[in-house]
Amino acid sequence: MAARYLRRAGYVILGQNVRIGHLELDLVARDGDVVVVVEVRGRGRGAWVAPLASIGPKKQEKLRRAATLLWRRRWSRWRWAQRVRFDVVSVYLDEEDGPRVLHVRAAFV
Repeated sequence: MAARYLRRAGYVILGQNVRIGHLELDLVARDGDVVVVVEVRGRGRGAWVAPLASIGPKKQEKLRRAATLLWRRRWSRWRWAQRVRFDVVSVYLDEEDGPRVLHVRAAFV
């Protein structure tokens, strides 16, 4: 659902569940000249923590570490790639009108 939402917003999905060693990135996308690392969070009506709040410093560091490794090994060779950005896509389930998607660009650095 998150990948479909991003495609409709004009992103090109480059990978899903991208692994580098024991680290994993939910989605990797292209937005112009930016490689976008997307953390996907699903939440139901009874969730205790908001999706963005559930990505603490440890998780952010893991995402940064994976992105750094992939930049060094792969992404820096892509002619179009100028930088990396971290986004969060939250999928709210159990909504009255069906699932709702919230996209936060540049959620952290």
